[in-house]
Amino acid sequence: MPEGSKCTGSEISYRLKCNPARLSAKKIIRYKYLLPTPVGDPGLKSTFIIAPLPTSVIKNCMADASLLATLIVEKYCDHLPVYRQMTRFERVGIKLAHSTLLDWIAKTCTLLQPLYESLKQEILKSNYLMMDETTMKVMDKNKQGTTHRGYFWAAQAPPAKLVYFEYHPGRNQEVPQLILAGYKGYLQSDGYACYDTLSTNKDIKLLGCMAHSRRYFSEAEKNDPKRAAYALEIFGQLYDIEREIKDKTAEERARARTELSKPIWKSFGRWLEDNAGQLNEKSAIYKAFAYTMKRFKRLSVYMEDEMLNIDNNPLESSIRPIALGRRNFLFSGSHDGAQRSAMLYSFMGTCKLNGINPMVWIEDVLKKLSSNPTNPIQNYLPHNWKKNHESDIKKQTGVIVKSA
Repeated sequence: MPEGSKCTGSEISYRLKCNPARLSAKKIIRYKYLLPTPVGDPGLKSTFIIAPLPTSVIKNCMADASLLATLIVEKYCDHLPVYRQMTRFERVGIKLAHSTLLDWIAKTCTLLQPLYESLKQEILKSNYLMMDETTMKVMDKNKQGTTHRGYFWAAQAPPAKLVYFEYHPGRNQEVPQLILAGYKGYLQSDGYACYDTLSTNKDIKLLGCMAHSRRYFSEAEKNDPKRAAYALEIFGQLYDIEREIKDKTAEERARARTELSKPIWKSFGRWLEDNAGQLNEKSAIYKAFAYTMKRFKRLSVYMEDEMLNIDNNPLESSIRPIALGRRNFLFSGSHDGAQRSAMLYSFMGTCKLNGINPMVWIEDVLKKLSSNPTNPIQNYLPHNWKKNHESDIKKQTGVIVKSA
């Protein structure tokens, strides 16, 4: 720098830096104290006192809440199997047995069980649910050399931004009846027949998923291009209306559906009836007609109430992490393990719907559940927790670069 130069300001640049995840030991020091012996009583034994250990999430467990949260979020949000996490820990010099990590997750789920039950109760209070199911291979000791095909059943409450998963070994009609015991309101689903059994329940009103109907016509384009194109144009008009009214008031949404969507759907119904008799019963276009005509009334139910959605796509988005995890996990180790996964997918999915960093949420909740179990359990559910942790949520975004 030449002599006599003067600083006139500065320019600041940033580089994003990454510190790879690492494990560290939290050192807890508790001092022991020898109590003084009372004067005149030399026969009294010496007494030592020491502060109690801080409350641990899992009794007699070396894992801190932050490590337990990491195991869960990396598996159920980032789809990283436990054995891969174990390998990652070994790279930084910490060897943890696969069985130990699984045991920690299982015991964490035991702690979270009351919260999971509370989430189900919150779901059932909603007056509008979407429901669907997806498969999961499960190791079964009674099926040597193969896996059992189990199912994650999902229920999502769009107005409340809650999603709930429950594992069952089968896909029979008793399952939705069991899950929805006591529920009153709208239920939106695809055309799977087991949901039809709920039509006898006077407290539940069924509505269909327009995306599934549209999918059938899309698959029939090669079979009957003209009719399929006309049907897809109708679906396009209905979806265009939904996009236009997405951010409108409830009154405006209701008016648009009544004045625009209903006439389109009614005209489409007449077209279906006029053309149905001309189709080959083995053709793809016939299947599209049959699916839609059988569910024609239920497909239009969404037009009755502005809070209802035209399709089940929001729930399918919540189910997608299970499909992604399935590619990496391949199977669950047991039926109990599959149910634990259903629990954790429920919490992770609800965090996502509410814009919450799941790592921040679960670490905080694990600490509070172990130290203050008397607090009303529903306060720890993600959507309720969010109301009291706005400052924590603001920290989620990581590095925020601001100008000087």
